Amino acid sequence: MTSINPYLNFPGTAEEAFNLYKSVFGGEFAMVQRFKDTPESGKMSPANLDKIMHIALPIGSNVIMATDAVEGYGDTFKAGNNFHISISVDSQSEADRVYKGLSAGGQVIMPMNRTFWGSYFGMLIDKFGIQWMISFDEKQP
Repeated sequence: MTSINPYLNFPGTAEEAFNLYKSVFGGEFAMVQRFKDTPESGKMSPANLDKIMHIALPIGSNVIMATDAVEGYGDTFKAGNNFHISISVDSQSEADRVYKGLSAGGQVIMPMNRTFWGSYFGMLIDKFGIQWMISFDEKQP
């Protein structure tokens, strides 16, 4: 496996929180993507278009990542769903193996599939109630 990192959900305050984290830990954002930048933006409330779809801040050899959990696009924020464990693996077959193992007896949230951002990605809740994100990104030459 390449890495295991925390993935946080916020109730519309991801950008504010990550600006704080950046001021504390230093560094630069590896990615900032807003909901208006997604193919689904036309289906969203205009109030949510500038909210954070994905943000990533490297801290040492780890990365903290987050999203704004907005109404009408995936989960909404509630205490208990404000984090995931995000696993990046080295191959599509490894992603499938890990996903299958963790989802056994649990709940599939998003089956493993290619995404509009280019990753092979899936989400699940294991039988113990832990939320996971599994991702494989092919290395570009």
